[in-house]
Amino acid sequence: MRDQVRVVVQGGGRRGRRAGLAWALWAAAELTVTVGVVVLLLVVHQVWWTNRQAAAAAREQVQELESRWAEDEDEAENPVYGGADLEGGVVAEEPGGGGSPGVPPGGGRTVGRVPREAPERAVGSDAYAVLRVPRLGLVVPVAQGIDKRSVLDKGYAGHYPGTAAPGAPGNFALAGHRNTHGEPFRYVNRLRAGDELIVDVRGQRFVYAVGKTLAQTTERDTGVIAPVPRSLVKPDAGYGEPDAYITLTTCTPEYSSRYRLVVWGTLKSRLPTRSVSGGG
Repeated sequence: MRDQVRVVVQGGGRRGRRAGLAWALWAAAELTVTVGVVVLLLVVHQVWWTNRQAAAAAREQVQELESRWAEDEDEAENPVYGGADLEGGVVAEEPGGGGSPGVPPGGGRTVGRVPREAPERAVGSDAYAVLRVPRLGLVVPVAQGIDKRSVLDKGYAGHYPGTAAPGAPGNFALAGHRNTHGEPFRYVNRLRAGDELIVDVRGQRFVYAVGKTLAQTTERDTGVIAPVPRSLVKPDAGYGEPDAYITLTTCTPEYSSRYRLVVWGTLKSRLPTRSVSGGG
């Protein structure tokens, strides 16, 4: 009788171990599925939801800027940056003109005064301009600085500190996300020579034409945003003469921040917004 009892107990132990192993496998599978769902939700939030949020907020900012400009247009005596102090500005000329600091001689035509820098009140998340890229269907607000949280992650283009103001001699340099957070510069690799890059500020429109691109350089290649932009990594890429330039920079390849993609353009015209119809 004792032997029979002993056999029953041992069989119960094996069943208990199998049950414990099955429970452990089930728990591991459950944990794996849960972690997978969480990761998937994070990816969806980062790649899809942040895009929707940032893009919507950026569109609202553009509408707000344009409404403000329309209200103030008739009141501004000097419709450049909405009343910015122009006494400290410079007399700007068409690219190739003479007589203005930083612009090569050539007898260009004086077209008006522009500030040396963007207005002081346009700092951080306060957008002060709108960048339009017709080929890409892109309309994005521009704010001072390239801070991720207060500028770039809001779907804005960020104006590099210390670079020229829109339309001014030198290099008006911008940064923007290529992926996530509105990804305004996602398709700038599709731009070709001659494509227009339009910058609207209060009272004026500056139209640049794409001239050159640099498919890849390092994040420390500060030469690409110099007043006369030229890569320090690839010295054959860039320009050699002063002019009024625009530079767009973003990360490359997609979904990576390892390198930088650069697009350059030069100013071809500036117009008062009163003469511009349709908004571009």
